[in-house]
Amino acid sequence: MYNSFIVSEKQRGLLIRDGRFIRMLEPGRQRIFDPLGRYEFELFDATGMFASPWAELIAKGHPEIAAEYFQTVKVEEGQVAVVRLDGRASFIVRPGETVHVWTVLKTVEVETFDILVQPRLTREQLVAFEKATTVVASPLSNIAVVNVSEAEEALVFFDGELVETLGPGRYGYWQIGRKVTAKVIDMRPLPVEVTAQEILTRDKVSLRVTLTAFVKVVDARQAALSTPDFQAHVYKLVQFAVREAIGGRTLDEVLSDRVSVDRQIVEHVRAAIGGTGVAVTELGIKDVILPGDMRELINKVVEAEKTAQANLIRRREETAATRSLLNTAKLMEDNPTLLRLKELESLERVTEKIGRIDVHASSGEGLNAVLDRLVSLRARD
Repeated sequence: MYNSFIVSEKQRGLLIRDGRFIRMLEPGRQRIFDPLGRYEFELFDATGMFASPWAELIAKGHPEIAAEYFQTVKVEEGQVAVVRLDGRASFIVRPGETVHVWTVLKTVEVETFDILVQPRLTREQLVAFEKATTVVASPLSNIAVVNVSEAEEALVFFDGELVETLGPGRYGYWQIGRKVTAKVIDMRPLPVEVTAQEILTRDKVSLRVTLTAFVKVVDARQAALSTPDFQAHVYKLVQFAVREAIGGRTLDEVLSDRVSVDRQIVEHVRAAIGGTGVAVTELGIKDVILPGDMRELINKVVEAEKTAQANLIRRREETAATRSLLNTAKLMEDNPTLLRLKELESLERVTEKIGRIDVHASSGEGLNAVLDRLVSLRARD
């Protein structure tokens, strides 16, 4: 009795008799005489890993057959191996693992790395190894990728220990036997809005103050390690500073001297923030909101002040106008010709609003006589 089956070009087969490996089966139609049913056949894809318990048995019991068909990769502790198939990184073998790779159809190359001495990958290695699969499943990825944008810095930690600071770029680390984390910090000035702070002035007036601060990280390492959240830290410092600055002034002082209030707040915050790796580039009061009744009262005070100023200006203008009229009258009294010119000027303004003028001389003397009587110049002495 014969058993027959086909081994494809991409496969290799194992011929097993009574639970023992006999030989490898090449591609083609296989026909085995097995009258007693003692033979078994197993087919494997020969383009990648030889993932079978038979691989280890063949490597130990038939080393010559193993050398002809597959390669054994064994990784020591503290190392990692990258298996390349036809020049392409395909598998990553972790420390303590042993794998077998078919060599009958593809060229197999094995590259070993000491991940304790050289935990960081080069840019070329990162691109080549990033998509390689893991032979044994792991809850963590083999490679941790850290992306740092422009105007940013990143702090890299191995199991919570800070190891280095990175500038803009893309980086990769072996995450085997360790947990790699990164904290990215924006080095540009960042706005911090401190809103709706209820504060009592020295004269017991309740104000709501809104401030804006711009915070810039000058030392990423110090900023990350000194405070859990440097922005929240600055926020609290600004709160304390504004309460001290406004609580020691009256309402009039706060409203009339905002520059001095801003300066005191900035000096207080900068003194308290020293040693945190953070600098406050700008800080100022954006809005001061008064209670409704106080706002109405201040509006009335302002309105009264403006009304008094307007009345004063109006009285000054009236006085100046009266003084000018008095001077004009004195000039006309001493100079009759100037008086007549003033009369003509007034007559001109009147006639500008009249569309037509009819002049009648009752005595028949004509227009010239009328004009002579209208304008009479005194002969010079």
